[in-house]
Amino acid sequence: MTERKPPGVPFESWVDHQISEAQGRGDFDRLPGAGRPLPRDLEEPYDELWWVKRKMAREGLSVLPPALALRKEAEDALEAAYAAPTERAARKIVTDVNVKIRDMLLKPPPGPPLGRRPYDVDEVVREWRQRREGRRAADGTDVSDASDVSDVSDV
Repeated sequence: MTERKPPGVPFESWVDHQISEAQGRGDFDRLPGAGRPLPRDLEEPYDELWWVKRKMAREGLSVLPPALALRKEAEDALEAAYAAPTERAARKIVTDVNVKIRDMLLKPPPGPPLGRRPYDVDEVVREWRQRREGRRAADGTDVSDASDVSDVSDV
């Protein structure tokens, strides 16, 4: 326990004296975090929920409402469909995300509206073909295997 500052002693020298005594006693030895860099969030503005956010990040929890999470998933699925190696895979990706979108539209959860209609599978596949032909034309490869259509079940 620290003693009170004696009268007439400047505050700075008294504090320095207290720190020196604590160092001599070993009060600063083996402190948690010793030798590790300071946390990166020190320069961020104060947030009352900092500990909640840190815990959620550690646990891998999402704070997005279900509709926004599905919107992000739908956008990612569309990009994945455009990058799919085959038309069958592109159709499978779009069909799967459409099931989720339709389900969300029929039973809307609390939160903001989804704001997304199911994708037109044929339109996505048309775009997929155009992008694939563009990539192959740029690479100089053959486009003949670009239409392995129909059966979506075994992707």
